[in-house]
Amino acid sequence: MLKLIELEWRKLERKKVIGEAITYWLILMFLPVFFLKVVFADMPNVRFGESYAAALDLMISIQMGFILFGASLINHVFIEEYKNKTIALSFGYPLSRKRLVMAKVLFIVLAVFIGTLLSFGVSGIVTFALNQVMDVIPGTPTAADLTNYAIRMIIHSIAAALASLIPLFLFGIWKRAVIPTVICAVFLMQFPNFLGLLRITLSPDFLYVIFSVLGVASIILSIKFVNKLGDL
Repeated sequence: MLKLIELEWRKLERKKVIGEAITYWLILMFLPVFFLKVVFADMPNVRFGESYAAALDLMISIQMGFILFGASLINHVFIEEYKNKTIALSFGYPLSRKRLVMAKVLFIVLAVFIGTLLSFGVSGIVTFALNQVMDVIPGTPTAADLTNYAIRMIIHSIAAALASLIPLFLFGIWKRAVIPTVICAVFLMQFPNFLGLLRITLSPDFLYVIFSVLGVASIILSIKFVNKLGDL
């Protein structure tokens, strides 16, 4: 399985994918301070800037932007190969299609997990450094704040990796459509905001659990029905 995952990495346009990941990191690392300093500055009901502990929820929601990176990888790893017929070569190996799809899924999960984890780390460091100059979050992070941040960055990186695969079955393997895959990812990223506009209160952590379950369901369906969705 590790060799199959490595093969997926080698088949990618690596410079393009790495460049895309770096773009996400550069944008996401500055967004927390931007939102606290500019967007939420005149909103007294928004309390993300009260403390480092309060800012954590904002950090989590921003880093879930890596769900969009997962949609991009679905395009590279599945949709483009279907459209270019190169996936037929992979399915010609003396291995089951289900095993090959599982390797592709694991590759995307690992890539999004590592990308999100690094983004959490870089964003946390940049937010702390900028806060020393701009003073948007009062006080200093405590040991409890840092521990909580480390734990939740791991948990929510897993959630982002699984949630990014929600479009896989319907739009990646069945419909093989790029634009709906991206739109689905954008919708998932913005879904908490939609709930806020509708005045529906739902715990963000509970919402990410639902996303993770849906992502796992999409993975299971993709593996189970890959042999029944027409050729390739």
